[in-house]
Amino acid sequence: LATNQTGPWCLQVSIPDGLFLSLGLVSLVENVLVVIAITKNRNLHSPMYSFICCLALSDLMVSISLVLETAIILLLEAGALVTRAALVQQLDNVIDVLICGSMVSSLCFLGVIAIDRYISIFYALRYHSIVTLPRARRAIVGIWVASIFFSTLFITYYNHTAVLICLVTFFLAMLALMAILYVHMLTRAYQHAQGIAQLQKRQGSTRQGFCLKGAATLTIILGIFFLCWGPFFLHLTLIVLCPQHPTCSCIFKNFNLYLVLIIFSS
Repeated sequence: LATNQTGPWCLQVSIPDGLFLSLGLVSLVENVLVVIAITKNRNLHSPMYSFICCLALSDLMVSISLVLETAIILLLEAGALVTRAALVQQLDNVIDVLICGSMVSSLCFLGVIAIDRYISIFYALRYHSIVTLPRARRAIVGIWVASIFFSTLFITYYNHTAVLICLVTFFLAMLALMAILYVHMLTRAYQHAQGIAQLQKRQGSTRQGFCLKGAATLTIILGIFFLCWGPFFLHLTLIVLCPQHPTCSCIFKNFNLYLVLIIFSS
């Protein structure tokens, strides 16, 4: 990509390598604790927590992959790691597949968790017959297999425009799915709270309080998701739309910042 035609107005945020490693290690420890907590506690062996555990594993893979890639780059630049160029390229491809696969699986499990919560609210009496542990396990296996398969295709054909379009479309689909489900859940919960308030003759205060809490929670869920993942997929979109434009080239220079945001999300 042409990133040298930007001009003096271009702002490039410098990301220290230490920040990459620090955030990656913090994310690594946090997600390991989540996995251990769910694995060790028998009360958490349910479909919902299985999805949360897999989300933590996906975020764990994101952290490990980015930290490993940063460490290898630093070692190569310092001359502490000397190896053949072909081996470095193969290792880079493997790490890229892990990064892409973990990102895809992370987005998938965020969507699955939203679907799981939706079913638990709108089909509460049938939830345990719809979302069973065997079905959850099959869904988990299917997501992992599909993530690795498609990430391998994406990395193999990374220079094709169709690959980038597919990744961006996938992100937008997950964002739309989560927004629709969570907004619908908020609307149903608000109607329920409104009915209770009418019975208790406290409709005004309950409605306002619940509306504020629900809106705040929804803003946090979707806002963090969009702010942390959006810049990365904006980067991919601009590669398709304007790879040679000075403004787009300026945005390309901040790619490491977008990766830091994804680690922060993890």
